[in-house]
Amino acid sequence: MAEDVKPTRKNLMAIEDRIELSERGHDTLEQKRDGLIMEFMDILDQAQDVRSELSEDYQNAQHKINMARAMEGDVAVRGAAAALKEHPEITTQSKNIMGVVVPQIESSRVKKSLDQRGYGLLGSSARIDEAADAYEELLETIILAAEVETAMKKMLEEIETTKRRVNALEFKLLPDLYENKEYIEQKLEEQEREEIFRLKKIKAKKEEEEKEERENEATEIASEDVERVSADD
Repeated sequence: MAEDVKPTRKNLMAIEDRIELSERGHDTLEQKRDGLIMEFMDILDQAQDVRSELSEDYQNAQHKINMARAMEGDVAVRGAAAALKEHPEITTQSKNIMGVVVPQIESSRVKKSLDQRGYGLLGSSARIDEAADAYEELLETIILAAEVETAMKKMLEEIETTKRRVNALEFKLLPDLYENKEYIEQKLEEQEREEIFRLKKIKAKKEEEEKEERENEATEIASEDVERVSADD
């Protein structure tokens, strides 16, 4: 509360410095918030595209595997899947987007050639190959979706945090500082008026004393003159 602040010029200068710093911080956070929102909208567009692609790839993979099961049988499909020797490798790194660290997921050995799948040309069929292609495509899309969705979540969290800081400065800290500044300025003005009034009273009293002293001196001089005249007579 403003009443808890001691109304001194030192405190006034300190509050003015805090207001200046808080205003600069508020402007910086607003710019960061706006920049984050723009980056988030770009990621959101990308996420929507990836979600659509993921849905299409999933439906295509399901269709291909169902066709392979229907044409070749579950035993052949499971045997081809079990023949896989090299599994995909996933590595994660990080990148910085306006101060927000988001994951960057990289994959290798997801898409394979026929000889890399392990089941060989004679142990497979076109239906199984198409299903494998579809699921490799789906896995790559899943990896991309994981990266984009995680980045979007982290960006949204940072936006909310930045918005709370902006609101705290705009609606709490700065109004309190302005209130304290106004309170101190009013108190200092009152003190200044009281000091001026006090000085005027002191000056008036001093002038009154000087006047009274001059009048007393004049009376004494006049009395002495009268006594001299009387003595001469």
